[in-house]
Amino acid sequence: MHRRDLLFGAAFVAAAGAGTLARAAQPAQEAINHDHGAAPDGPFEIVARFDGPGPSGIAVTGGRVFVGFPRHAVNHAGATLAELKNGRLLPYPDAATAMPSERPPATRLMSIHGMTTDAKGRLWAIDDGKLAGQPLAPGAAKVIGIDPATNRIFASIVLTAPTLLPDSHMNDLRVDLTHGPQGTVFITDSSFGQSPALVVVDVASGRQRRVLASHPSIQAEHPFMAVVEGRPLVFDPPAHKPAFVTGGVDGITLSPDSATLYYSPLTSRRLYSIPTALLADFDKTDAQLATGISDLGEKGVADGLATDAQGRIYTTNFEHDAIFRRNTDGSFDTMVRDPRVLSPDGIFVDDNMVYCTLGQWNRLAGFNNGHDLRVPPYYLIRFPTDAPAALDATKPAPG
Repeated sequence: MHRRDLLFGAAFVAAAGAGTLARAAQPAQEAINHDHGAAPDGPFEIVARFDGPGPSGIAVTGGRVFVGFPRHAVNHAGATLAELKNGRLLPYPDAATAMPSERPPATRLMSIHGMTTDAKGRLWAIDDGKLAGQPLAPGAAKVIGIDPATNRIFASIVLTAPTLLPDSHMNDLRVDLTHGPQGTVFITDSSFGQSPALVVVDVASGRQRRVLASHPSIQAEHPFMAVVEGRPLVFDPPAHKPAFVTGGVDGITLSPDSATLYYSPLTSRRLYSIPTALLADFDKTDAQLATGISDLGEKGVADGLATDAQGRIYTTNFEHDAIFRRNTDGSFDTMVRDPRVLSPDGIFVDDNMVYCTLGQWNRLAGFNNGHDLRVPPYYLIRFPTDAPAALDATKPAPG
């Protein structure tokens, strides 16, 4: 279906109960079972359709929308970072930086993946540096900060060994301005192999390190089974070759006050947290950091995570073609569920709207015996954080 705007007005499922129980549809009243999870649910709007490279990172600041198009899966010839403006994609911050060229890797954008903004509204991105089919070049993987007010790069911190490994996949990032003279960047290295870790970077000095690489909360779980587009797929290397997108620590988000970092491995259903004051302290050992990790229970199989101003966490779910919300009491709501919500990836909350990219990553040739099963267009969607209040004409507002 190629209509520009498609809105589904089904109401969010209601619930009684709290704790860690997800809210669900009411039990069926008939003898014959009906699948209450099959129909589309939740309103969403298609912001953009992409017919070229698939999107991943998404960030919105000052009403401006920025999208990342990584090159680690397909080394495409388009912009790896672009601004969506008036129905067009403009290379950002300029074509010389965002488009392929012969410039040294440290001086241009190679493969933009995760994106975010800081408390000042500045744009940050992780350049994973990886071009499909090529080894990771020196200077390619880096943290990038861009000021939308001037459209200029104000921070470029190249990641180096031993923080950066040959099989690193610097996946997503969050920026905490409450620790460090110019802030601290937290990065998830989900790994193209089996060497994930959290990475911590001090913006002012460029000091960097990888931490908690051996902690269970960072590692991909295996054996692990996910059901993707109705197919039961097993991750259990080396016995089974990965048949879906897998990896270690991936999703990452901050609490509204930046006091807590939440994270989750891609191949896992659990959510974890750690105080940022602890994680930002370069003097702490892995053993000391581990004492601050909390297991917050299951949240489903997620790629991206995002937080709203109320501290509610939005989590993508590629098993159910859905986006869920974890409320502050530990309960869950289904925000969006639809067959087109395929491989929901980057997710970002701007005021009262949630943006999410849909990249069809499970259909890549590497997971399907060399056959690329992706079917453009790829989507950027958005939906409200809260349903509008019901209005009653018999109870008009005063005045």
